Order: sequence, then C-alpha cells, then structure tokens
Amino acid sequence: MNTLKYVCDLVLWTSALLLATFLGQEPQAAWLTPPTIVFLAVGFTLKLLIEWFGRLYLQHWGRISVRDLYALARAVGFGALALLSSAFVLQPLVVVSPAVPLLDAVLSLVLLGGVRLATRIIYERHKRSVYQGTARRVLLVGAGEAGSLIAREMARHPEAGLRAVGFLDDRQDRQRQIVVGLPVLGPVKDLVRVAREVEAQEVLIAVPSASGAFVRQVVELARSAQLRYRIIPGVFEILSGQVSISQIRDVDVQDLLRREPVQLNNEEISDYIRDRRVLVTGAGGSIGSEIVRQVARYSPSRIVLLGRGENSIFSIQHELAREWPEIEQVALIGDVRDAPRLDAVFAEQRPDVVFHAAAHKHVPLMEVSPTEAVLNNIVGTANVTQMCLRYHVRRFVNISTDKAVNPTSVMGASKRLAEMVISGAARQTSQDQAFVSVRFGNVLGSRGSVIPTFMEQIRAGGPVTVTHPEMRRYFMTIPEAARLVLQAGGLGENGRVYLLNMGEPVKIVDLAQDVIRLSGAQNIDVVYTGTRPGEKLYEELLTTSEGVDSTTHSEIFSARLQSIEPVWIGQQVEDLRRMALSNDTEAIRRRLALIIPENKFGLQN
Repeated sequence: MNTLKYVCDLVLWTSALLLATFLGQEPQAAWLTPPTIVFLAVGFTLKLLIEWFGRLYLQHWGRISVRDLYALARAVGFGALALLSSAFVLQPLVVVSPAVPLLDAVLSLVLLGGVRLATRIIYERHKRSVYQGTARRVLLVGAGEAGSLIAREMARHPEAGLRAVGFLDDRQDRQRQIVVGLPVLGPVKDLVRVAREVEAQEVLIAVPSASGAFVRQVVELARSAQLRYRIIPGVFEILSGQVSISQIRDVDVQDLLRREPVQLNNEEISDYIRDRRVLVTGAGGSIGSEIVRQVARYSPSRIVLLGRGENSIFSIQHELAREWPEIEQVALIGDVRDAPRLDAVFAEQRPDVVFHAAAHKHVPLMEVSPTEAVLNNIVGTANVTQMCLRYHVRRFVNISTDKAVNPTSVMGASKRLAEMVISGAARQTSQDQAFVSVRFGNVLGSRGSVIPTFMEQIRAGGPVTVTHPEMRRYFMTIPEAARLVLQAGGLGENGRVYLLNMGEPVKIVDLAQDVIRLSGAQNIDVVYTGTRPGEKLYEELLTTSEGVDSTTHSEIFSARLQSIEPVWIGQQVEDLRRMALSNDTEAIRRRLALIIPENKFGLQN
C-alpha cells in the first residue's frame, strides 16, 4: 500500500511539474526541448528524494490531518526552492522562468493535497454509511475548542455510535456560526426547543471550564426534554489539553458542584519541588495520594511515600511507578506516632519538602476515641514537626481542616492544636525554612465522604440519611484541594495558616437529592437522623480571634494567628500524650477546652 502511495505521489508531483513547465513557456514556443527535458529530469530526481526522505508516502490519506497537510506543504515548498536553485545552477544550459517553480508548488499542493482530502472524504463517508442507522444524534453544549474537538472526533469515529447534529452556546459572537461544519443553533436556554427540532437523542456538555451552576442548568433542561445527558471532563481532569470520545462520561454530582477553574502559579510551585526530595505522610489516603500525583508533575528528584496502611501505600506506589517511571520513589510503612521510626526515615531519606496528610478525620469516631485523636493528630504532628526541625526540612505543609475553627469536636480540637504546634515550631526555624498549615473543608470523593455514603444507601434501596435539614458544608474536589495545597506551600510565609477559598457552602439535603436524581433511582426518601456528637450545622474558616489577609493568590488567604510559644505548646502536647496513654478521656477534653479558648465543646475552660 505504501509503495502504491509512493508511486501515486510521484506521478502527481511530476505531472504538476510538466504542467507548470508547459504553462510557464512563451505562447506558441516549443516547450519539450532537450534543455527542458534536463530540467524535468532534475526536478523528478529531487521530488523522488524529497518524497522518500520526507516519508510523505507513510501518511494515512483516509485520516489526513492539518499537521499532515502542513508537512506536505513544507515538502512542496522545499521542492520549489530546490527547483529554483537547480534552474539557477543549470544556466545558461537551461533557461526556465522563475514562475515555473512557483506554479509547480501551487499545482503540487492542489494535486497532492486534493487526492488526500478526497480519500479522507470517501473514507469517512463510507464509515458513516456503515454506522448511520445506529448512531445517536448528539446536541453539543459549547462551541469552543473542546466542543469542536469532540465534533471532529465523532465525525472521524462513527463506530462510536455518536453523530453531532449542532451546537448550543451562550456567546453572542458564536450565534448563527458554522463550527466544523455544524451550526450553532442558539443559546443554552433554547435546549428543549432545539433538541426537538433536530431530533436530538442526547445532550453532551463540552465545556471543561463550566461551573456547577451551568452544568446544573443544562442537566435540568435535558431532563425536561427527556434526553440523556453526559459531559466531558473538567479542566482538572484534562491535563493534556485534549479531549476524545473515550473521555465522555455521565454527569455526576461533582460536576454540579464545579467552581471556576483555579489558576495556579506553576513556576512558584516548581521552584520549591523540582529536583527536591519530597516526603508525604499518609501517602495512601485520598488526600495524600492525590498530593503525590500532583507533586510528581513538578519533577521532584525523589518521592517518599510514608503511611501505615500497606495496601494503600502499595497501590499508590505502583501507580507512581506506572505513570512516572522516571521519578525515584521509596515506599515505607510507618506510623507518625512512632518517633524513633520517623527519626530513622528522616535520617535516611533527608527530605527537602514534607506534606503532612496523615490524620484521623471522622468526627463521630474521634468523639468516642479521643485518645486516638490526641496520639495521631496531635502527637503525630508534633513528631513530624520535630523531625522537620531536626533534619532542616525547607518546606513543611500541614493539612488542616475547617473543623479546627471554633471546634465543637475532639477531632476539630486536635487539628486546631496541630496548627498551633506548627505555629510554635515556625518560631524555631532558620531563615530558609517555612512551616505552614493549609485549612480547607470537605473533599468530594475522599474516603468516608457523604457522596459514597449516599450511593451505598441508594443501592440498598434507601432511605438516604441526612442529619439536619439546615446542615451545610464547604466542598472541593480532591485534585483541586491538592493543587491548592501545593500552591499554598509555594507561598511559604513561615508560621502562616492558609485558608482555601471554598466558595459557597452547600446544603447537604440538596446534595442528597442531586445524588438521588443522578442515580436514576425512584422512590428514594431523604430521612433526617439528628446531628451527631461534635457536629456543627455550619462550618467556619476563621476563629473568633482571627483576622484574614490576602495573599498573592486570589484563591488563598492567610489567617492572622496569635504567636505560639514553642515551650508552652510542647508542654501541652506532652501532657495530652500522657493523658492519652492512661486513657483519661475526660482529662483530655478538659485540657483541650483550656488550650483552645474559642472552643464550643460546652465545657468551661
């Protein structure tokens, strides 16, 4: 097949030269003279070599692309220059008008490009005719870059069973335009009418930067038109900047909670991660493992995975080896509560950057096991902090939570105290070190989060349980939270507690109803079970005594904290450790209430 294409190209390219030579001669003059034959022979030889070394015969004509046509134009242009140079060298033996090479280039592009485009048209028409009867008619929402890419993919791959019939787009400058051969049929609000007119069977949201409100609007309109609705991934999921049919998926509840994409300062993040040794505690958890994935994209010299769950560490270790084989990695099993083990790890690995994601996070469980909250969240954080000081870690980022603000639970209080430990340690650092905490809310899809719980209840036939009709929470996606953690680490103002812009809080009952609708389940009730011990109706991002400052990043703010004396906080941690080891839970609660005056435990400090 390649030999046939090679011969066909040579025949067409030589024909172009013959025709150009004929048209370039003076009228009524003999054109096929011996000097002209010499010129034609030289031209044929040049084109034979360019076709071979340019590998033009390897192009797939049925799937010819703009990049292929550019390669063809470059080869033809080079051929025209070579012909012009040959004509100059062969003078006075051969006298050829300079217009001949130029005319040859134009005719060559028409003939060589035309046969390729014609082959592609025939190829695609044949494929479409095979699958025409079974293809679903798809109305695309979004006529931008992603929408046009998806429309092209559908045209090239009719075997996917999808046929684009038009676009909807709210931008005025796109109305009544033709995009990749398809009309923009109106704004999104006209979805029901347009879908009926074009007999659409499915709606595809092709706007990677779409907000949750926009996705929700399209979903509601598609439901009212009784159409299936799907979506392409958001910008956080499309790292390559390309989209394809394989990435089309059903709309899920995370899409309904999308926010405007966060712009990261990649240079700032790269400055403190590239070619550094990075250690992540709790690396097997949902947040820790995502931090590992994000860190890997900034080319550290080594990533150390530390956690106590061997299965989860094994999983992220193999993912890292598969996706980023060029990065050195070390997977270690260890507990942040074990100071000697941590000392051995730090002494051997000598990390430059540490992300501390190891923590207990479930409020009700920590209410009945406060000793574990103290040993893991407080003592464990103090242990990691001491190692970071001892081994001169340049950047230490502690993952905190909005539940640390005016805490009503043991878990929240333990995380608030962990922030205070970091703040106290920051006063002991050198000038080239920065110890910070990052505070954010609930993370969609993390282990134990509400959506997987709702889905389990729906699969069991219901009901879906919500603690209170007014319960509200801030939400982020796992990748968004991890990226902002890395960005906050890049700001690196020692001793700071950074707050991530969580957007607007979401009512949990609304979230539950969205999950029920998206699951397609029928007759699933929402039942209120009452608030659990230590649980708030509304989460907060600042304590009653804190103010807030802006930073260089629009999505990250800095809390103004009271300065913490290192010796004092160290003594509090040691006292709490002894209370936990003796299982004195009441003493733990009283001491936490004493240390954190803004607490809402209901205890007197």
